[in-house]
Amino acid sequence: EVVCDLSYEQDRQAEVDMNVVKRDKEYVEIQGTGELDTFSRSALLALLDAADRGIRRIYKKQGEALG
Repeated sequence: EVVCDLSYEQDRQAEVDMNVVKRDKEYVEIQGTGELDTFSRSALLALLDAADRGIRRIYKKQGEALG
């Protein structure tokens, strides 16, 4: 299961740890580590898709807060 913004307990048990930073629509940083084993290209794409959705939600909330 792909989860964004993990709790401490989820993070401790995660099979893959991934950090994604974007500016507008471009990536600044992508860092991923297979904690227990390797991970597939399809898993990487699913992680990036989830990160993109999460980042869009953050951008939206920031825009609302800034008015």
